[in-house]
Amino acid sequence: MTKNTFVVGFLLFAIFFGAGNLIFPPKLGYESGIEFFSAISGFVLTGVGLPLLGIIVSAFYNGGYKSALDKIHPWFSLAFLVSIYLAIGPFFAGPRTAATAYEMAIMPFLSEASQISMLIFTLAYFSLTLWLALNPNKVVDRIGAVLTPILLITIIALVIRSISILTGEEEIAPITITEQSYFFKGVIDGYLTMDALASLAYSVIVLHAIRGKGVSQAALQRQTITAAIVAAVALGLIYIALGWIGNNMQISAETMAMISERNLDLGTYILNTITTEAFGELGRAVLGIIVSLACLTTAVGLAVSVSEYFNDIFPKISYKIYVILFTVISFIIANQGLKEVISKSIPVLLVLYPIAMTIILMLLVNLIVKLPITAQRLSLFLVTIISIASVVGAGFTADLPLKPYSMEWLPFALLGGVIGVALHPFVSKKQ
Repeated sequence: MTKNTFVVGFLLFAIFFGAGNLIFPPKLGYESGIEFFSAISGFVLTGVGLPLLGIIVSAFYNGGYKSALDKIHPWFSLAFLVSIYLAIGPFFAGPRTAATAYEMAIMPFLSEASQISMLIFTLAYFSLTLWLALNPNKVVDRIGAVLTPILLITIIALVIRSISILTGEEEIAPITITEQSYFFKGVIDGYLTMDALASLAYSVIVLHAIRGKGVSQAALQRQTITAAIVAAVALGLIYIALGWIGNNMQISAETMAMISERNLDLGTYILNTITTEAFGELGRAVLGIIVSLACLTTAVGLAVSVSEYFNDIFPKISYKIYVILFTVISFIIANQGLKEVISKSIPVLLVLYPIAMTIILMLLVNLIVKLPITAQRLSLFLVTIISIASVVGAGFTADLPLKPYSMEWLPFALLGGVIGVALHPFVSKKQ
């Protein structure tokens, strides 16, 4: 393994280990009870495996996903990538960084949270985001290079201390999950990290980082695979450890009622509580500052990348206008609170994720067995229709195979591919 491969692996880790992702494993761990390992396996599959598979696949296509999707259809490529960038930018991931920072860094020190306190915090947060995004230079890289190792060290210390505190605690019965298994509950929660969607957009950053060293195409592919494995191991271990903390946390019925009444996020509460038990108020304050800054660098990175993308495809509007517009949108949405931001993102993610997974898996298969464009188009068309129909609650979707596991799109992805292969000889060769 070369030094550059290790650096790129760390870059991948930094990209995907957004501070917002800290809150999902503890919540899943608490809810899954004795089915923890089944649930966390599903989470790691979609929260770690799929995003890094997405990065690896991009290395085998010249021009990455944009070029591959343009060949399927330029209009589909534009519509899908625009949707991806808006989801990981101003509509969901951007606001989530501010809402997470508020709940982890500010709320624990308030006697009572209020809309005014959140408004003041998010105003300062996004003002700083806007200032940094308007003058990107290398400030995000410099801050991220310092904060990511510190955040990682802090989490490792927290996990080690938590093991000594929580080991031997009485086992908690799982909360009953209806209509889906614990494994697929983890799969759906893994969607919420948005990392699989981000992999399609951020793959360009990784490929540029490796190509910048003047490597061959074969070396590019090898280094991308190795770097993805490095990042996957680190992410997987941390998510499992954080999930274990939630799984072993004791929370009374009164406390759960208070969390629900105050509309707090359970994962955030678990992390704040265990940090206080482990290191006291000072430790919680330090964690809050680190998480806030890590969220901030993520928000700046999102604002910059999304604004650059839209400026590239719609250049009549300046980059600065895009930054201002997307920052204001994020500010407005963030003030709805973390729980609301996450809940409102779920329907959109349940549409985009099946399409993204189909793209990643389809392009992976295409590397082994050449798939006709007809098969690729029909597969994506059917998956898009089924995903939208399922989210809007179309009646026929209730009885579809794999519906209880939110995987009803998978048979249609396969069906579209098979029919597309059969029809290909009868379709114009230009297609």
